[in-house]
Amino acid sequence: MEKVVLITGASSGIGLHTAKLFQTKNWKVAATMRVPEKADELKNIVDIACIRLDVTDVDSIKSAIAQTLEKFGRIDAVVNNAGFAVVGPFEAATQEQIERQMQTNVYGLMNVCREILPYFREQRRGTIVNVASMGGRLTFPLYSIYHASKWAVEGFSESLQFEVKDFNIKIKIIEPGPIKTDFYERSMSISKKEGITAYDNFVARAMPNMQKAGETGPDGSVVAQVIYDAVTDDSWKMRYPVNSRAILLLRRLLPDTLFLPIIRRVVLR
Repeated sequence: MEKVVLITGASSGIGLHTAKLFQTKNWKVAATMRVPEKADELKNIVDIACIRLDVTDVDSIKSAIAQTLEKFGRIDAVVNNAGFAVVGPFEAATQEQIERQMQTNVYGLMNVCREILPYFREQRRGTIVNVASMGGRLTFPLYSIYHASKWAVEGFSESLQFEVKDFNIKIKIIEPGPIKTDFYERSMSISKKEGITAYDNFVARAMPNMQKAGETGPDGSVVAQVIYDAVTDDSWKMRYPVNSRAILLLRRLLPDTLFLPIIRRVVLR
């Protein structure tokens, strides 16, 4: 029997690549996004249904799950991919930016998990893939709010696995490093407050180096492949680094007194 995956944030980047990859592997795909009418790359592909889902709107999550079940008859995996980043000095971030960061990356992901868990629990199987980041286990300057959201995803996911394992529900965490997607453009909100100039020199030195990492990274297809592998490997492995294995290993092995100065030198070189 063909399997079904529901993907959030499937209109571009990693989500778009993931939707297309699963379709080539004979999966039915519920490619969800806030504005499905703009899904030009997906709407005419067989076995892909473009469905409205805003992770900050619980009613839209319920509706998307119901539409997927009505169209395809089942859901075997959910990929929580929707997200964005607030970037810049924390002091310059607005309350709206901080709240939107958490509403999307944390509460939105939790909303999707909460709504799909009863279905997975009843059928006693299912896989939830939470796209976190290497930034959920280490940090860079100017990403403090984004890091807070991704560290939350890591902790939430790890704890949730304890709760749902007896129902044969697998929780997978994807930890991408720099990936060449619109994350560094459309999916980024810059914090800058009028009158705060004290950080300008630091931002001018650090931001180009971090932008360059994304510009030279692999595209979202490499993450899509790891997501597919995580869903289909039939294991209880939890964490899947993508273009981040070396730096995550370094973070684990080195004490703060050695690791943090390395990050500072690389970012401010």
